[in-house]
Amino acid sequence: MVTGGRRRVPHSSHWGAFAAEVTADRLVAVHPHPDDPEPAELLASIPDALDSPARVAAPSVRRGWLEHGPGATSDRRGADPFVEVSWDEALDLVAAELTRVRAEHGNAAIFGGSYGWSSAGRFHHAKTQLGRFLNGFGGCTGQVHNYSYAAASAILPHVVGTAGPTAGEVTSWDVLEEHTGLWVMFGGTPVKNAQVEAGGVVRHDAVERLRAIRAAGTEFVLVSPLRDDAPDFLDARWLAVRPNTDTALMLGLAHTLVVEGRHDEEFLTRYCTGWDQFRAYLLGETDGRAKSADWAARIADVPAPDIVALARRMAAHRTLISATWSLQRADHGEQPFWMAIALAAVLGQIGLPGGGFGFAYGDAASIGHRRYPFPAPALPTGPNPTDSWIPVARIVDMLLNPGGGYDFDGERRRYPDIRLVYWAGGNPFHHHQDLNRLVEGWRRPETVIVHEPWWTPTARYADIVLPATTTLERNDLGASSRDRFLLAMHQVVPPRGQARNDHDIFVDLAGRLGFRETFTEGRDELGWIRHLYDRTRTAAAGQGITLPDFDTFWRDGQAEIPASGGRVLLGDFRADPVGRPLRTPSGRIELWSQTIADFGYDDCPPHPAWLEPREWLGADLATRYPLHLVSNQPRTRLHGQLDMGRVSRASKIEGREPCRMHPADAAERGIGDGDVVRVHNDRGACLAGVRLDPAVRRGVLQLSTGAWYDPLRPGVLGALDVHGNANTLTADHGTSRLGQGPSAHSALVEVELFTGPLPPITVFEPPPLVGRSGRPANHDQEESAP
Repeated sequence: MVTGGRRRVPHSSHWGAFAAEVTADRLVAVHPHPDDPEPAELLASIPDALDSPARVAAPSVRRGWLEHGPGATSDRRGADPFVEVSWDEALDLVAAELTRVRAEHGNAAIFGGSYGWSSAGRFHHAKTQLGRFLNGFGGCTGQVHNYSYAAASAILPHVVGTAGPTAGEVTSWDVLEEHTGLWVMFGGTPVKNAQVEAGGVVRHDAVERLRAIRAAGTEFVLVSPLRDDAPDFLDARWLAVRPNTDTALMLGLAHTLVVEGRHDEEFLTRYCTGWDQFRAYLLGETDGRAKSADWAARIADVPAPDIVALARRMAAHRTLISATWSLQRADHGEQPFWMAIALAAVLGQIGLPGGGFGFAYGDAASIGHRRYPFPAPALPTGPNPTDSWIPVARIVDMLLNPGGGYDFDGERRRYPDIRLVYWAGGNPFHHHQDLNRLVEGWRRPETVIVHEPWWTPTARYADIVLPATTTLERNDLGASSRDRFLLAMHQVVPPRGQARNDHDIFVDLAGRLGFRETFTEGRDELGWIRHLYDRTRTAAAGQGITLPDFDTFWRDGQAEIPASGGRVLLGDFRADPVGRPLRTPSGRIELWSQTIADFGYDDCPPHPAWLEPREWLGADLATRYPLHLVSNQPRTRLHGQLDMGRVSRASKIEGREPCRMHPADAAERGIGDGDVVRVHNDRGACLAGVRLDPAVRRGVLQLSTGAWYDPLRPGVLGALDVHGNANTLTADHGTSRLGQGPSAHSALVEVELFTGPLPPITVFEPPPLVGRSGRPANHDQEESAP
């Protein structure tokens, strides 16, 4: 559409579908899709990101690497200036380095680092593009699982035969509205998180759906240290549990149900295996410690009468037990998800409409909707010839311990010796834990190559930085497997500076390395987008669903898939446990797993159990660090994305990330609202601005993740982060030997008033750029991208 010299271009993002308003190649406004009932506030930050001063203007090489070669000055990463070079020189350097490392050390010495939130577009998806490129080159060391729900992905196949329930295969909203009488939310339904979706959505309807469920008469109970983990309109009863103690509270509820005879013995016998062993643990027959309401109350700091009363209410209603992904990003994170299933089994309502268990409601926009019955469009990556991989959150262990052994889900594996890190999409200096340890590990590879639109901390700690386009600077196809729309993402503006599409960069590299035709299959950008759409259209037709041809889709900007609902998690299994068994060894829900027992892990026993975290408010360490850090997802950005945007910046205090604490905890430390504080523990320290909030329970400090890492002394281990990155404080160890997920939410800290001069925030400005002579680079004569 063109009006008065302004164009409106259809596009999409993690924050939803929108129309970009453009004049003279300048993005002037972003308009949400007209059918979106709850547009994401984050859309307003998109123009700020597009033309941010933090954009990478040209291919850049760290001066120490350029002058001294791979590995010689790796301790200067993060501190050295960069030298801008031509695209030809940059690509020649990358191709030569890939060739050298493969020849000297093999393909497993190349780590293909990426993460799935790089783009809502399914073709220009950096993780997929990188995987396709490196697999075509002979392979690399890759990653399995994700930071969001790695522990759950490991444990659920042992319990219910699939990780699907934690990845969004849950009972649908319409069924909950009709049937659920009581919803007990462990971790809440954080609707701020439901504003985002990896492949984009047209309708953000989590608030709308929850309002309808509440209006239908459903009662809600929130179990969380943060009262605003559930929206106010739910009128939820708040149980302000100690962080990391949800498993103990669930055990107390199950114990009450059993000793009062309110459990469903028939369900436990017919649909589950291991009930006898789990009951013996629950009643204290195996360890002499009954998991009673009184026992749970001492751990979770929730009154025992409240636990007993809740258990009775759960037995009297059709009850849904839900848990957010955040619960399993902690020490022994496998346990709360296993225990949620066990508690639902004790009630006997699994597979009934509106009852049982469900994970991740509110954690992403599409959770609660049915997956459409054909694959979402995706660029094929091909097989990885090396078969070398690590659990996603064990990056630093790999870098620091080449050849070291570790356990993972029943396997004994060894870490590869990584000589080259190739990162495209994602920012480990946001999503990884214990950033000082990451800085130490990041010095070990000989070369780090990064594709980035912006000078993120990851780019600043690289050796070669290749400027990549944003989604607005290219064409793409947006899709989420549970959204009813396929979205045409038309290019909105020309690439800024010398930015190039990741795909085009890999095409030129593949040409230098001898496999261009294999990589491209003879298709350009629109050729691939058409191909991916046509494959999806054919798959849809196989399910009796008609989608328009590509030209119609591209012209109209979207294609709609018919709505479907009525899903009941494990409903088929409940109706016919013999004919529709689960994919577990027993074919039933495993409350005790012989497979896990055979692993012999002391940090993941063969049944759900309370295992004390290394750091929690009941630990001895709490005398030194008496506040439990809750580093949850932010409201003002997606992970670290759009931190430079107006929405995120408006939330800052003196330019620092805000943290929240209870007014009484602040008063004990002489801290007032709006003060800047130093948050610290033995791993590191950061500055943050304080907001006093009684919605945070006593003994808890809430500091969202995603503030760009901005150390006072770049590249120096232990440097104070002046911007408020929570991962300067979090612990970097696996949830258990089974899941090896991140344990970010098991961290204790202390807070003190910061009284010195406030250091400037520099992370949204480019790092020092110099010419080969060492003088500042001249941007007046920029080379055009080929």
